[in-house]
Amino acid sequence: MRIAMWSGPRNLSTAMMYAFGARPDFAVVDEPFYAAYLAQTGLAHPMRDAILAAQPQDPARVVDELLGPVPGGKPHFYQKHMTQHMLPAIPRDWMSETVNVFLIRHPARVVASFGAKYDNPTLGDIGFARQAELFDHTRAMGQTPIVIDSADIRRAPEATLRKLCEAIGLPFDPAMLFWPAGGHKDDGVWAPHWYGSVHRSTGFAAAEGPLPELPPDRAALARDALPFYERLAEVKI
Repeated sequence: MRIAMWSGPRNLSTAMMYAFGARPDFAVVDEPFYAAYLAQTGLAHPMRDAILAAQPQDPARVVDELLGPVPGGKPHFYQKHMTQHMLPAIPRDWMSETVNVFLIRHPARVVASFGAKYDNPTLGDIGFARQAELFDHTRAMGQTPIVIDSADIRRAPEATLRKLCEAIGLPFDPAMLFWPAGGHKDDGVWAPHWYGSVHRSTGFAAAEGPLPELPPDRAALARDALPFYERLAEVKI
C-alpha cells in the first residue's frame, strides 16, 4: 500500500510521518517534490541550495521513486507531500496508484505558525487552494479521498488514528502513538530549520487552545484560506 498524505505546511504533517514511520511495516519519504518545486519557482526558501542538492529536481524521477520498489523492502510506503509543491507542470496521474489522504488544519493556526518561520506568506505558500484542487482531482479519478483534521488527532490521537487506519483498510498499530525524540532518519535536509518542536517530541502534542489572534494582514490571509478548509472539513472522518 502506498499512502500519499497531502497537507500544507505547519499542519502536523511531520508528526504524522513519524507516526507511520514508527510502524515496522512502513517506509516513509519526506516531501519528495520539494526540490522540483524550488527549481520551477525559483523561490528563496530557507536552505534552498541544500534542498536542490539533496533531491531530484526532475518530477518524473520523483514519480519513478514513489511508484518504484518500496525502500527497505517494506510492505507499505507513506509519502508526506506538501500540496503547494504540486505545480501545474508536475504530473499527477501517478496519484491514481496511491491511497490519497488530506490532512487539514484551521488556517488561523497555519498562518500563525508558518508566519513565524517565513516572511510575508501568501495563499499559494500555505497550500489551501491547491489542497482543495488535489482533492477534486482525486475524486475526478474515481477515488473517495480521506480527510482528517489535525485538531482531532491532537484531541484524541489513538481514536482518530484508529479511524484513519480503518478508512485506509490498514490494521491500527499502537506504535503510531510514540516515537524517539531527535527526529527520523528519513527527515528532509530542511529539518533543522522547520522541525525543532517535533524533534523534541515523543508523541502527539495535547489539544490546542483557542484560535490565535492575528495581525490584520495575517488575518486576511487566514480568511482567504478558510473556505477551502471548510469545504474539506465537511467530509472529514
